[in-house]
Amino acid sequence: MEVTIIIPVYNRASVVGTTLDSVVAQTHRPLQLVLVDNYSSDDTLKVLEQFKQEHDSEDFKVVVEREAHHTAGAARNRGFEHATGEWVMFFDSDDLMEEGLVAAYVNVISAAQEKGRQLDLISAPSTLVFPDGSQRNAPFHKNDLFAQHILHGQLATQRYIVRREFFASTDGWNINLPGWNDWEVGLRLLLAKPRVAFLKGHSHIIINHNGADSITGTEFHTRKGRWEHVIDIMINEVRCSTLKAAHKIRFERLLEYRRMVLAAQYEREGHPESAKPLCQEAVQALKDTYHDSRCWRWWVKPVTRLLFERIASGKRGSARIARLLY
Repeated sequence: MEVTIIIPVYNRASVVGTTLDSVVAQTHRPLQLVLVDNYSSDDTLKVLEQFKQEHDSEDFKVVVEREAHHTAGAARNRGFEHATGEWVMFFDSDDLMEEGLVAAYVNVISAAQEKGRQLDLISAPSTLVFPDGSQRNAPFHKNDLFAQHILHGQLATQRYIVRREFFASTDGWNINLPGWNDWEVGLRLLLAKPRVAFLKGHSHIIINHNGADSITGTEFHTRKGRWEHVIDIMINEVRCSTLKAAHKIRFERLLEYRRMVLAAQYEREGHPESAKPLCQEAVQALKDTYHDSRCWRWWVKPVTRLLFERIASGKRGSARIARLLY
């Protein structure tokens, strides 16, 4: 079974080599690796072409492409155009995969096929690495996947493998989103009702949250407006979906909660002038879904305010409360 790994790269000449080494180390073959340079201004393209020259082979095919539209989504779509594997993985250029990751995915796929079951997507656990060198496991749940993705980004770029034909049916990556594009495409994948499995065991994926050089970044207020736009798009996608009405209301509430989390992040970064109106917008939208009921006034609204204060002060664990509250 051929698996395709797609990695967009922009100005990562000094970093991407470690990621590429982790791909070469995969025990599964055949593999296809599609690298897409997003018109870097450093030596990234040269590094990618040198890697292809050194490693391209019959069972490890390396494709190097370029994409002028400067978003990761556009680069990933360009890579997907060249994918030949039955299954596809998207990955970032500053993260790592342990050598058994692809093999673990293939084992799950093969086991399902032996039982006559076709899968579309497999979600995997991952480990986050922070600027101080500390690590923690990213939230990973096998139940309530819609909510877990909205709250925790469980289908982040690196954290799943998807059947190529299924992904093609979901219209690919939104090329106009400069941030949170994996969060948005993950929601659309779920709205397409995939047959899902989960990778068992320890994490095979290392996601770098290690400072300003990380793709993930370190702050939000300087890109104010971009994040809110993604939330608006996702709320509209939920409203236009074929989900049951009760599910639409719940997921819309969780997305408005994420808007409030964003406001709390602005507050924590020292920008109350951005935090206050955004928090008010989220609270008003939540109020509308409850129709200003007693439940809202006596219970949900006070807890929502407490959650904002908790997040703004840097405390963790609020998402677990939100999943039950909304």
